[in-house]
Amino acid sequence: MEYVHRELAGTLERALEVMPVVVLTGMRQVGKSTMLVNEEAFRSRPYFTLDDYANMKAARENPAAFLDTAEGMIIDEAQRVREIFLAVKRVVDRGRRPGMFLLSGSANTALLRGVTESLAGRAIYLQLPPMSRREIAGATGSTPFIVSFLREPGTPRRKEVKVVTDAEVLAGGLPPVALGEAGDPALWFTGYEQTYLERDLRDIASVENILGFRDLMKLAALRTAQLLNISGLGRDAHLEAKTAARYLGWMEATYVIRRIQPFLRNKASRVKKSPKLFISDSGMACHLADCRDLSDNPMKGALYETYVLQNIIAIIEREIPPGRVYYWQTQQGREVDFVVELGKDILAIEVKAGEGWSRRDLAGLSEFLSLTPGCRAAVIAHNGEEAAKLGDRMWAIPLGMLLS
Repeated sequence: MEYVHRELAGTLERALEVMPVVVLTGMRQVGKSTMLVNEEAFRSRPYFTLDDYANMKAARENPAAFLDTAEGMIIDEAQRVREIFLAVKRVVDRGRRPGMFLLSGSANTALLRGVTESLAGRAIYLQLPPMSRREIAGATGSTPFIVSFLREPGTPRRKEVKVVTDAEVLAGGLPPVALGEAGDPALWFTGYEQTYLERDLRDIASVENILGFRDLMKLAALRTAQLLNISGLGRDAHLEAKTAARYLGWMEATYVIRRIQPFLRNKASRVKKSPKLFISDSGMACHLADCRDLSDNPMKGALYETYVLQNIIAIIEREIPPGRVYYWQTQQGREVDFVVELGKDILAIEVKAGEGWSRRDLAGLSEFLSLTPGCRAAVIAHNGEEAAKLGDRMWAIPLGMLLS
């Protein structure tokens, strides 16, 4: 199948022009190795994977000699040989220059430990998210709508908008499923889950209760897009709170889950301060929650929100410096699904899985705008086809347009 361009490749290329070491990470099967091998910007770099036994043995027995193999090398699955990080540090310190090494790997804990202990001040760390709607459609040539809208908010020109479908949310952004390469997505996700439990966890942790871990992972999927309650999750999985917290930490370290922090920098005096929990990929969330049809599913709104988040992250993390995403919710129940911060610009987004909305759906956005003078715009993101201005700094924008 023809390779699909990933937007983070440009960010990686720019980082390599400045930093001696660039570290790429992300969840299993998100397409890191495929990108490094196929992107034009990296084809001139010698590629080595430590998944290969011969490479791993050479790197472990004599890391200095291994690094002398080629200039500007890519080392994939770098976390498999911890000694490599100190060896990279020594090479960099002998003659620091941009683009010396591009390291990649999936197990965040081992990779980050090597970077923080040996490469502090010498490396920048970038994460490849699941594929975005822009990437899947091959529409990465234009500036993302969110970026251009934040620069100059206004009612966009009318154009054809492709609504987000349930099938897209069910597929998510992991390339084998998102690009239709997996013949049976349900079977593929089952294999992914088994490999994750049997290999990735073994690499970073010793899980004493694998059944409890699996139950917690499925319960987390059932609570995607909700405030994180570790004690409640642990209780439902029959785990102690401290064990549940440790297991969730491992899920986060391997990018299965993501925590979104609350936005606290406005005049609101009483806001929720617990993070929001999300499964990193909507397809994986649907699989773990056993959702195969979203038409009348009570989780439809949460799964659409999960899909929108992974797309927003794919868009704003291509920027340098990367943008950030928060949520906002008051103790009185006013809320905004996502607060996107790009530089000094702030955008508030409320997500609707359907094409309609009511004035009540705008209440949280209105209050957020009144309490946040620095917010450039507030958007009710609906799954219809028409954009409209609703008031001062407030617009209705189709989801298909927002994620374009």
